[in-house]
Amino acid sequence: MKIVVLDGYTENPGDLSWDGLAALGELTVHDYTPDDPAEVVRRIGDAEAVYVNKVPVGRWVMEQCPNLSYIGVLATGCNIIGIEAAKERGITVTNIPGYSTPAVAQMTLALLMEVTCHVGHHDQAVKEGRWCSCRDFCFWDKPIVELAGKTMGIIGFGSIGRTVGRLARALGMTVLATGSRPCPEGEAIGTYVDLDTLLAQSDVISLHAPLFPSTHHIVNAENIAKMKDGVILLNTARGPLVDEQALADALNSGKVAAAGLDVVEHEPMLPNNPLLTAQNCVITPHIAWASVEARRRLMDIAVENLRQFQAGTPQNVVN
Repeated sequence: MKIVVLDGYTENPGDLSWDGLAALGELTVHDYTPDDPAEVVRRIGDAEAVYVNKVPVGRWVMEQCPNLSYIGVLATGCNIIGIEAAKERGITVTNIPGYSTPAVAQMTLALLMEVTCHVGHHDQAVKEGRWCSCRDFCFWDKPIVELAGKTMGIIGFGSIGRTVGRLARALGMTVLATGSRPCPEGEAIGTYVDLDTLLAQSDVISLHAPLFPSTHHIVNAENIAKMKDGVILLNTARGPLVDEQALADALNSGKVAAAGLDVVEHEPMLPNNPLLTAQNCVITPHIAWASVEARRRLMDIAVENLRQFQAGTPQNVVN
């Protein structure tokens, strides 16, 4: 079997090995492939299996690559793939679920700690000499917020949301959640409520919902108005869950006290994004998923997905 990886650099910038895939066939790895269907077709060639992260593979590409029988997405979301076209052509499409849960939950907590404790800011202040010249034994110029006794509202209470809920509970927080499928595990962590109740009662709101038409811009001006004054917003899920101008306006007015974001609507981030100049907004470049441990799990699942496909027992099939 010929196997082509079209954009492998993000998954493996050099600290992992492709040997597991190489053991399953004749492997070609491209670090990057331009978003040009003709070039995508040229690189796939007569390969039977292709792996992609962000390179679109739509109907036309599939039609030009008649040998293609397997598409492995090196991520969870599959919106870059023409799922129906693949189904019509008998092409199996798989994804990688669940690999990043501990890493994303940890980054969510890190963002929360940064916007409540301002560790980075005060570290920089110390290194600028401000502690050395201080008349007191300590100083702070941003308020330190204690989380114990406050309420964490989690929108999207799947595996990641529940893991974040457990971390919030460990900090002494009450957990409210909204999700499409309440489950006993979730009920043991928090209380399921409707969205309006969550918005009204939460001191911290953390987004972990998938991106659907129903969740697009779920954080908008109307819903922000329903939130507590001084709420904290976290987003390590999908950028388009947030109306960025509405959030920037709320940050600048003080309605939202702070935001910790790992994702934005257009990635890489556009230089005119209003959040770049918004007050009290911490932004990281979509790295919550990227611990070496999470990427190693991703690689292992990617290899096993193809191995199971070759054995006639495909797993993690999305079409």
